[in-house]
Parts: sequence; structure tokens; C-alpha cells
Amino acid sequence: MAIWTLLHLLFILLSTTLAPTAANTEGDALYALRRAVKDPGNVLESWDPTLVDPCTWFHVTCDGDDRVTRLDLGNANLSGSLVPELGKLERLQYLELYMNDLVGSIPEELGELKSLVSLDLYHNNLTGPIPASLSKLTNLKFLRLNGNRLTGRIPRELTELGNLKILNVSNNNLCGTFPTSGTFSKFSEESFMNNPRLEGPELTGFVRYDGGCK
Repeated sequence: MAIWTLLHLLFILLSTTLAPTAANTEGDALYALRRAVKDPGNVLESWDPTLVDPCTWFHVTCDGDDRVTRLDLGNANLSGSLVPELGKLERLQYLELYMNDLVGSIPEELGELKSLVSLDLYHNNLTGPIPASLSKLTNLKFLRLNGNRLTGRIPRELTELGNLKILNVSNNNLCGTFPTSGTFSKFSEESFMNNPRLEGPELTGFVRYDGGCK
């Protein structure tokens, strides 16, 4: 009986110590974003790092376990860059950072957001390639990266996103050809338009997939 009592107390102890750890990790990840951006409208004013629970912060939504599930910062007049720490938000479903002035690259670590349903980064000034790591987002339904300055080829690995319903990578500077297999077979050329260096759809058996694209 004493052993079972001891085990029960140990379980309670672990439960009370592990929960704040998750909250602290996610709070640290979000605060890393706050440090990386300029916020003239003070929309992130409530993001206080001294608060253990980021679920009390504006523009952050959590589930019943106090884990972050949504980040709603679209059209928030933010400038700066994305941070790799965002990849630590394990239960994040919606990452909404569209219509800001974000620069720099899309962190490969966003591919760790296994619960992500919507990734909306459109109408920013993001540069660099589309990370192939986004192909690990098996729950992703909406991928909108249009209206940036992204370069390089469209990763063929993204055709493995079986749940993807909306894709928009138009109005960038992507090059090579765009894939037409897998889930990409249902997307029209409108998803890829206004990329001056993009040569068109990939042809079956076409050897030079990247078309010399760099």
C-alpha cells in the first residue's frame, strides 16, 4: 500500500511539474518572435515573459490543456523576421502572419508543427526557398505563401501533402517547373502565376526538374 501511495504522489508531482514546463517552452518560443519583430501598434503588449501561461496573451489561442493552438497576427503591422523557435509549438494548428512586413527566410523548423492545418504567410517580404521540411506537415490544408519574394524551386516533396486543399505560391520569384503529381494534380496554374522565372508545369519524364534553377 505504501508503494502505491508513493507512486501516486510521484505521478501528481510529475503532472504538476511537466505542465508548466510545456507552457514555459511555448511562452519562450512566442517571446522569441516578439523580440524578433517591431510592433509599432503594440499588438504584442500583453506578451509578458514573466507570465508562465502564454494563453493569457492577446492573439494567442490555447486548448483545454493550455497548449497553444492558434497564433492570429495577420495584418498586425509587424516587421522583422520569423524565428525557428516557432517550431516548438507542438499543437499549433493555425499560424496566421499574413499582410505584415516580415523579411528573411521561412525557418525549416516550421516543418515540426505536426498539428498545423493552416500556414498563412502571404503578402510579406519573405525571401529564400520554400523549405522542403513543410512536407512533414501531414495535417496541412491551407498553404498560402503568395506575395513574397521567395526564390528557388517548388519542393517536389510538397506533393506528398495529401490533405492540402488550398495552395498559393503566386507572385514570388520561384523558378524551374512546378510539380503536377500527387496532391498538386488538383491545383490550377493560378496557384503558381506571376513567378517570372517559373517555366510551367513539370512534364512527365522530364529529366531536368529544376530547369537549371538556383
